[in-house]
Amino acid sequence: MNLHTDIKLKVTVNTATMSWMASPQKGVHRKMLERDGDEIARATSLVRYAPHSSFSYHTHELGEEFLVLEGVFQDEFGQYPAGTYVKNPPGSSHTPFTETGCTLFVKLRYLDPSDVERVVIPTQTTSWYPGLVPGLNVMPLSNFGGTHTALVRWAPGTYFNPHRHFGGEEIFVVDGIFEDEHGRYPQGYWLRSPHMSSHKPFSVEGCTIWVKTGHLIDGI
Repeated sequence: MNLHTDIKLKVTVNTATMSWMASPQKGVHRKMLERDGDEIARATSLVRYAPHSSFSYHTHELGEEFLVLEGVFQDEFGQYPAGTYVKNPPGSSHTPFTETGCTLFVKLRYLDPSDVERVVIPTQTTSWYPGLVPGLNVMPLSNFGGTHTALVRWAPGTYFNPHRHFGGEEIFVVDGIFEDEHGRYPQGYWLRSPHMSSHKPFSVEGCTIWVKTGHLIDGI
């Protein structure tokens, strides 16, 4: 399956208007945002687990990272309530399940094989750092090479400077409404902007966004 595989193109997806699609695993449904491959794929998705559902034991050859949006996700290594960010490195394995049900924002097969650190961050209790402009706060989640992942919180009425993204930028709107000169993106929007794209972002109402930069260059 090939969906939004050309990283030179800008993509904007409103996940609120998408239908959930059943996966091969009972009780697990997905909204596919980008995908290159079949069941083993470089992919970005929303994944919803029904209560008391599970996924079979598997290995992530090129790693995975996810943000728990709702409920409590679990595996043999722990419990991850809403707001938890997890990066499982290349070669890691687990058997995921949930008792309560949960929804995740998930990226698969995007990690560098040399990125061997496992990261678990409970973002609900982790400190924020001041951003580059008043009203902006940042929570770093993962940094490796030229790739950076963070949560960014915008107070109402925050405006950022015009800028370009070397290596591109990917955004998932966790809550609130994010905007730039190209559009208005409420909770649930997924945006992917190519290498050296530019914009002037702001938020009138305030928002929290998951942001990944530096990973959208051919050959990386």
